[in-house]
Amino acid sequence: MKKITVITGHYGCGKTNFAVNLALELSAKGEKVSVIDLDIVNPYFRTADFGELFRNRNVNLISTAYANTNLDIPAINFDLERICEDEGYVIIDVGGDDAGAYALGRYRDFLNGMTEKGLAETLYLFNSYRCLTHTPEEALDIMKEIQLASGVRVTGLVNSSNLGGETSAETVIGSQAFADRLSELSGLPVIATVFPEECEVPENAVKPVKHKRYVKPIWEE
Repeated sequence: MKKITVITGHYGCGKTNFAVNLALELSAKGEKVSVIDLDIVNPYFRTADFGELFRNRNVNLISTAYANTNLDIPAINFDLERICEDEGYVIIDVGGDDAGAYALGRYRDFLNGMTEKGLAETLYLFNSYRCLTHTPEEALDIMKEIQLASGVRVTGLVNSSNLGGETSAETVIGSQAFADRLSELSGLPVIATVFPEECEVPENAVKPVKHKRYVKPIWEE
């Protein structure tokens, strides 16, 4: 775990759920952690929705002034360098695809410099069951678009392939060949494979992590 973790990916791949789980896990270990909601594209399923949960778990949430309002204004007012001067970890939840990644470009020089120092990582989450990422080649194309839009280099892959509430261990294992191929094409390692917390993880799983599903559609709440 680096001091700064940037989370990118295709719309609906599980970025926000990954960010929430990561933040809560770190906080539970007694670490100081801040989550930055940098999603200025999607008004739904964003880390700003979990303000109360974060407050109860001692996680600092930083979001735009217009998060959780009806105003569609791409305002960014974060002093990332100052935030990262504090102790603890910083998790940045970026909007989907290249449209969301443009906001990250404001901090590209700082983030690239921190990556060179070994203090930052940029993760690309992928869901092999989502439209536009049905093949490793499609997933690679979106990753490249995100890198181009943000100017920030991806350093690792996270297999977050899921079918929402219907996700099973077999669902995740069924995406492993996809993950292997994307890793081969991109030259990047798969650093985690996300399983629902209620599933038993198979022995052949690649770097498995269990996560709770916090992000749910309205009809499941």
